Parts: sequence; C-alpha cells; structure tokens
Amino acid sequence: MKITVLGSGGWGTALSILLHDNGHRVTLWSYEAQEAEVMRTTRENPMLKGVLLPEGITFVSDFDSVRESDMVVFATPSFAVRQTAKNAAPFLRPGTAVVSVTKGIEGKTGLRMTEVIRQEINDCCQVVALSGPSHAEEVGRKVPTGVVAACADLKAAELVQDVFMSPVFRVYTNPDIVGVELGGALKNIIALCCGVSDGMGLGDNTKALMMTRGMTEMARLGVALGGRSETFAGLSGMGDLIVTCTSMHSRNRRAGILIGKGESAQQAMKEVGATVEGYYAAESGHMLAERAGVEMPICRSAYEVLYEGRPVQHVLEDLMGRQKRGEADESWL
Repeated sequence: MKITVLGSGGWGTALSILLHDNGHRVTLWSYEAQEAEVMRTTRENPMLKGVLLPEGITFVSDFDSVRESDMVVFATPSFAVRQTAKNAAPFLRPGTAVVSVTKGIEGKTGLRMTEVIRQEINDCCQVVALSGPSHAEEVGRKVPTGVVAACADLKAAELVQDVFMSPVFRVYTNPDIVGVELGGALKNIIALCCGVSDGMGLGDNTKALMMTRGMTEMARLGVALGGRSETFAGLSGMGDLIVTCTSMHSRNRRAGILIGKGESAQQAMKEVGATVEGYYAAESGHMLAERAGVEMPICRSAYEVLYEGRPVQHVLEDLMGRQKRGEADESWL
C-alpha cells in the first residue's frame, strides 16, 4: 500500500518507520523543505535521536504524493490540522483511507480532529482515529505498544487495524470515535496538571488523586458529548492517561513540572521545545464543558492557571476545599 504521512514530528516519523517495516511504501511530508532535507541526508529526525530512518522512506515538502496514496495519515499538531487538510484536499482522491493520529480539540470550534479533517476534505473519504498510550520515542524503538482504531464504520477501522498491526504494535477497533478522540485530547490536560503537582513536590498521593478524578471529568464530558463510558476505561482513556501522566516522555507533564516550579506557561512551553497539546486542550476542553454544562473542576483549574494567570497554590486550595460529596454520586461507569 502507498501511504503518505502528513507531519514529520516524532509521532509521524515513528509511525512512518512502523508502516515501512510492515511492508508499505511510505512518504513522510514535512511542513518545511529544510526538515525534509535534513532527514533525507542524515536518516535521522532530531526529535527521535538515535532512531535510524529506513532508506525506503521518501521525504517531501509538497502534497503530490497524496494523489497516488491509498492511505493518508494526519500527524501534525492539532493547531495545524485544518490548514494541512485544506492544503491536501485538492490532491486527495475520493475513497482514500484517511487516518488521524493527532490528539486534540480545535480551539475556536470545539471540533475533534476527524471532524476538522472531514470538513476540509468535504467528506470525500472516511476518517479513522488512531489513539492510545503510544510515546513516539518508544514506538520508534519498537517497544510493544497497544492502540485503538476508531470509526463508526467498522470496515474502515479494521482496514487501519490491518495496515498498522505488527508484532510490536497491537491495534484494537472501537466504533466509539467520539470517546476515543476525546480521551486522547482531554488526558493531555490532566497530564499537564499532574506535572504541576510534581513540580510543586506534592507527591504520589496527589498525583493519584489528580489522575483518578481527572478520569472522572474526562468520562463525564465524553458521555455528555455522545461517547461511551466504557471507552474511557480502555486504551484511549485510562491507558493513555496513565502513560502521559507518569512518563518524562510526555511534553505535557514536563511543561507542567516547570509551571509547578514557578515558570509561566509560555516559558514552560518554550523550554520543552515542542507542541504541548495540553495547553491548547485546556482552552477548548473548558469551552466544551461550559457549552455542555458539565462540571470539570480540574480542567477548569488548568484553564485558570494557563490562561488567566492564577497561582497554582490558590487553585490547589480551591480544589481541595470543594464541597464534600460521595464518590459514587459522580460515578462515570
């Protein structure tokens, strides 16, 4: 199969290697021609240091390869998905398999990434979401990983399952694309908050509290927006939450640690040096919660710190001082 991966960050590059190893003809697109040339000549992506890029992968900065592709994978940061889809649309053949591996919610519209892509390509293709606990650094080194291919059309999800599945990359299918995409986006907010907790030196108890109650918030909003509660107990929910909240591979956690130590959000993101999706998700997730009338105190607190400049200590005091209640009163299962 001919596959074009749009987005040459760590995740797009790791998946390109995986797809190449699975026997497919892979073209990796970069926004900047210089990036494509660096990878072509050095056979390495600076974001995946030490991982050799196979000779069979082609590197480009134009969209011509999309014309001949049987599958197109969107792997850009969430803020770039709409423009990338708009630019790729004229080259996309109707019926081409399209996959979104970007975890995010569009800021102004509140749309999930597959919805953004479908708008820009005028619904000419089925779009599948691929999500789960999958650090690019580990996928690139062939560390065993499990993810979910989600689409209401089971055949489309099964095609993606077949294409990506390998001895080190297990793919499950799920018809709940709403829950899968929201889980992948919202967990970035909780991971950033867990990083703040770590940066403040609050310990494991606090992080466990943040993760567990954060999952409750994620599922509460997901169900309100049409997702299934059980999806949030799976790989794209709890699985992705665990890995993103606990690993130093996580940009969200690393940025949160810096904020917890006193740096501003902008300083933290600059120091991390790559896209911190939790920053953008905090705004869009807060907007969706307000629109749906769903209570999400942790996510709201993240928004207040990141966008309103509230001190993290004040936010923590507010969270811990909330009105008492029974845990089962807010059960999401």
